Amino acid sequence: MKSNNTELNGKAGEGGKTFKDNYLASCQKVLARIASAKEAIFKESFEVLKAHERLLRLALNEAEAVARQTLYPHLVFPDLAREKVQAVIAWDRQQSLRRGSVHAGPQARRVAGAF
Repeated sequence: MKSNNTELNGKAGEGGKTFKDNYLASCQKVLARIASAKEAIFKESFEVLKAHERLLRLALNEAEAVARQTLYPHLVFPDLAREKVQAVIAWDRQQSLRRGSVHAGPQARRVAGAF
């Protein structure tokens, strides 16, 4: 039990890593997974929403911010990001209909359905 206390206090345990080092490495892995998922979802969705790149990035940033408030952000983020992207696609379709053009078109339906 004493070795666990020294690891929690920041002293190196077995393997030379402290609790703090392990925690930091774990956090960095989670952030990297979120960044990777964010980039993949952006690339997939950008084909449909080229004219709305900024809006798409804002939606993904919002999803990331909400996901980070949970205990498992790397698990929550992908689904939340897809919901946000679907909302942007729906908004784009609605705006296109109001303008009388079909900006989003069938490709938007395909991407929205993929989520």
